[in-house]
Amino acid sequence: MPMFHPPHPGEFIKTEVIAPFGLSVTAAAQALGVSGPALSTLRNGRADLSSDVSVRIEKAFGIKMDTVMRMQSAYDIARAHKGERFIRVPRYCHRATA
Repeated sequence: MPMFHPPHPGEFIKTEVIAPFGLSVTAAAQALGVSGPALSTLRNGRADLSSDVSVRIEKAFGIKMDTVMRMQSAYDIARAHKGERFIRVPRYCHRATA
């Protein structure tokens, strides 16, 4: 059964990575080797999680890259389904040539 409203991975990063370690966004960004504004934008759900940042999270905090990338994928799929009614593409029917 698909999740219709999966959380943005930034929410997970905020509650399960940054908060438990008692880090500020600036300190967490330094630990990850990214800019503070970039991490803040991700944390607040205004940017997508990149594979690069997911590797950094795994290396710095031990949270598997696969876990957070699956969250991003679920979020992207749900977002695509929300907008699918506006996409008009007819079903393709392949016709065999004789």
